[in-house]
Amino acid sequence: MYYIGPHVSIGGGVANAPKNAKALGATGFGMFVKNQRQWTAAPYAPADIEAFKQQMASDGYTAAQVMPHAGYLINLANPDEEAHAKSMGSLMDELRRCMSLGLDKLNFHPGSHLRKLTPQEACARVAQSMNTALAQTQGVTLVIENTAGSGGNLGAPFEELRAIIDGVDDKSRVGVCLDTMHTFAAGFDIRTRDGFLATMEHFDRTVGFTYLRGMHINDSKVALNSHVDRHESLGQGLLGIEVFRCIMADARFENMPLVLETPNETLWEREIQQLMEMR
Repeated sequence: MYYIGPHVSIGGGVANAPKNAKALGATGFGMFVKNQRQWTAAPYAPADIEAFKQQMASDGYTAAQVMPHAGYLINLANPDEEAHAKSMGSLMDELRRCMSLGLDKLNFHPGSHLRKLTPQEACARVAQSMNTALAQTQGVTLVIENTAGSGGNLGAPFEELRAIIDGVDDKSRVGVCLDTMHTFAAGFDIRTRDGFLATMEHFDRTVGFTYLRGMHINDSKVALNSHVDRHESLGQGLLGIEVFRCIMADARFENMPLVLETPNETLWEREIQQLMEMR
């Protein structure tokens, strides 16, 4: 089964995430577990946790269909100790929120070396940070997202994803999420079937398909190799439609969240249907 749906809002309470996804006909979804642009948030009340679990069950979703996304402020590569400690605190809070909700993944951006570390040093710092976080939590996999590579951000070359994974002790709790728009902006031409398959072969050879835990399904406002992160609605950007047909025809992408992060939420229901019809 293909787990397709948008990154939905938790506004009004975390239990609204599955409710919002179900209203769109989604078979999977993404969500934040707290405000993505703040370091801290009030803890969940027990009633919030129970309401979320009940809503998940009544709407027919399991943890396998959900890709929680960590906040945007987290930078595990930050060389400044005080700033890095804030990132670690926020990451730990989000991991524990996932645990309390019964969710088994947390997707995060690997961060930026801020041009103060080499990419190799920054990858090692991210991996060590992950080791610390994983040692203090249970049952949640940290899922590294590839990036467009702007501003010293790690994770545009697949080799950097591999370097981070190599430094993680518990490899059963590390995974990767590939964003189609980021992949394109990072320099991988996935607009054609041949280009997409070649890129996936490179990913498998460098990282390993066994680590893939989900995808972000986005078209691109910006050109190939631009190293800029700008999402577009499906079929309205520079990626075209063929890459999405390839994903939906490839059984390797079944049974993992395929999350739309496209900018026009009025199109989400149509985009879900569009992807379903490509199977």
